[in-house]
Amino acid sequence: MKYLRPLLAAALLCAVHLPAHAATPPGTPQAQPHMTAEQLLASLKPQHGTIELPGGIATLTLNGDFYYLSPEDTERVLNIGWGNPPGIETLGMIVPKATNPLSERGWGVIVSYQEDGHISDDDAAKIDYGQLLKDMQAEDEDDNKQRREQGYDGISLVGWAEPPHYDGQTHKIYWAKELRADHADINSLNYSIRVLGRKGVLELNAVATMNDLPTIKRELPQVMRFADFTDGNRYADYSPATDKLASYGLAALVAGGVASKAGLFAKLGVLLLAFKKFIIVGVVAVGAFLRKLFKRNG
Repeated sequence: MKYLRPLLAAALLCAVHLPAHAATPPGTPQAQPHMTAEQLLASLKPQHGTIELPGGIATLTLNGDFYYLSPEDTERVLNIGWGNPPGIETLGMIVPKATNPLSERGWGVIVSYQEDGHISDDDAAKIDYGQLLKDMQAEDEDDNKQRREQGYDGISLVGWAEPPHYDGQTHKIYWAKELRADHADINSLNYSIRVLGRKGVLELNAVATMNDLPTIKRELPQVMRFADFTDGNRYADYSPATDKLASYGLAALVAGGVASKAGLFAKLGVLLLAFKKFIIVGVVAVGAFLRKLFKRNG
């Protein structure tokens, strides 16, 4: 099994779901190493209804089919339950009631926020997502040559599992990518929702595999309706006189424009993993992640 180099702070989560007990990879510290999956699940504190996210930047209005986990509970699920490194910062997690998040088919939606400036949607009607996909795949092909030369698995963008869709009325966009690692048993699903706001972007990322695509495609449209910015933070509240304008538009957001900010690559590490499915979530698209990775560590 090859090594996979993840971003510890935000972007690359490699998940192992264990039905009988929860464990982390060798050498990874954990607060409660002997906690079983059942004990971890029982210790979580689900929240229902309308949730104000930390910092008051946005709210989630959940229906009866989903619940919310705090950032603290979310980190415990990601770290103890799914075997990710500790210290992953989120605004919490949305979990479907019908699925045990620690089971093999468990999934959730990680919530985060990037205050990188107001993203204009002026280019929304002009984007050729077919050409954008080809450009991203070409970048991946070049980057994967370097990965394989250094002994790492290639990570390839297979295609759109769901092409990008933008709603100009709500200023929300969603898309899904199918990703393949050279020696993975199953392809990964990176399903992304972005809500544009006054000063940044609210990010909702579904953690799943391609086997879960039918369920995710059915559930994510309603999840997209859950999230909205609070008064004063909405897209319409943007003031050109006082607020920062992002240096990229919607196309770059989908392709990984946020990932070009060097600060997101400050915490790189190597983690030994034995896994059957891997998940990529957060703001880093595969091509941008690999390109920056080798620039800083080549």
